[in-house]
Amino acid sequence: MSGPPVLARAVERGLAPLKGKQAAQLLPKARMGGPMLWVIAIMVAMTVLAAGGGLAVTNLANSARGDLDGGVTVQIIEADPAARDAQASQALETLERLEGVTSIRLVPEEELSALVEPWLGEGSSASVVPLPALIDLRLDGPVDDARLEQLRAALRDSAPDARVDAQANWLGPVFSAFATLKWLAIVLIGLLALTSAAAVYLAARNALNANRNTIEIVHLLGGTDAQIAGIFQRSILIDSALGGAAGLALGGIMVSVMGGQFAALESGMVSGGGFTGIDWLILALIPLAAVLIALLTARLTVMRSLGKML
Repeated sequence: MSGPPVLARAVERGLAPLKGKQAAQLLPKARMGGPMLWVIAIMVAMTVLAAGGGLAVTNLANSARGDLDGGVTVQIIEADPAARDAQASQALETLERLEGVTSIRLVPEEELSALVEPWLGEGSSASVVPLPALIDLRLDGPVDDARLEQLRAALRDSAPDARVDAQANWLGPVFSAFATLKWLAIVLIGLLALTSAAAVYLAARNALNANRNTIEIVHLLGGTDAQIAGIFQRSILIDSALGGAAGLALGGIMVSVMGGQFAALESGMVSGGGFTGIDWLILALIPLAAVLIALLTARLTVMRSLGKML
């Protein structure tokens, strides 16, 4: 049975310590040509993309909640324009006297017509479809059911046709969808981590089987399981580090392209999903997490397999 040249020299000298470059030469490997580097690169890129999407959705939801927090809409639903205008004026006077109101504005009819124009068609007016009078109200704190009921009670006499709603309630289904997308991103990241660990596990097992004769010689020379595991770990470290860097670059490009496409929509809500410095730091730490997972998986796999081998 013959082994690598370093083992032959070790036999001539007696027992040579297994460390440094000599230890790494025991299990030669063409790293750039092996599949493990590219597998890790793809997994890291997909994880960066999933994490980027989850962070963007979280930021978007938080921004929307902040913009709508304390917002209340009062609609005067009355077909008669004169009665509608009278109730709107009385509602404004009533609301201005209430405590906790930080701002109040009666939305002009021209602005309402512009809002419904995409659905009713160009040139539509209140004479064709009666539009409610709309009052935009801002309170000094979050709007709960109790505060809404207080507003309704205050307007019951002055504006009996008033309908009071919290602006955040309009986007309740949207916020639920955001939460679902965030959890889907978390689940996807977990699945990618498990897939990466499984790939490293299979690669480590294949490397052990391919170098079984060499490992037996190392054991005969007095090498310990920890020393042999260290050789595999160094190989996995280089592959995972190079793959993580490539995956981060690829994932960063995809996230940037995706962000540019959403920014082109010029929507106020979408613009709230931009990344902060902490978000970019989280994305930059993904390759480090991939390296740690790869090293831990490789060591556990090698140590367990070596314990059963001899």
